[in-house]
Amino acid sequence: MGGASHAYKEMAFLKRLKKEYMELKKSPPPGVVLDDSVLENNITNWIIHISGAEGTLYSGEQFKLNIKFNDKYPFDSPQVTFIKPYLPVHPHVYSNGHICLSILDRDWSPALNVSSICLSILSMLSSCTQKVKPDDDSMYMRFAPSNPKKTTWVFHDDSV
Repeated sequence: MGGASHAYKEMAFLKRLKKEYMELKKSPPPGVVLDDSVLENNITNWIIHISGAEGTLYSGEQFKLNIKFNDKYPFDSPQVTFIKPYLPVHPHVYSNGHICLSILDRDWSPALNVSSICLSILSMLSSCTQKVKPDDDSMYMRFAPSNPKKTTWVFHDDSV
């Protein structure tokens, strides 16, 4: 019985990814392009190209995201990182591409999807007023796990 349950979960997970893939190809958020050449080999590892929005600090700049899904998606957030050298200098983006963004951690919901992740990242970039690395970038880089989901993030509103 356990094997059948696992197979069903895997089918649901893959069905969800295929649906999101089709939606993102058909109607991506502005400035977002899915690189589907990677998907031919592995539907659980996506590359997304993001263009900085006009009128922002990142206008005209191009970035790349790597989104890795596990079989618990959408109940567990995907692993999302910027890919070097296509990562922005931003207070919430570390030099290894890790992103400190609450929807990728404690504020994740199965109602969210790849489009909403991309929109949140675009919003994070668009609202930035100064191109600086995170204050603790050098310390984080010394001890950071390879998977950002293994980081215990402290968000600004945690200290309130």
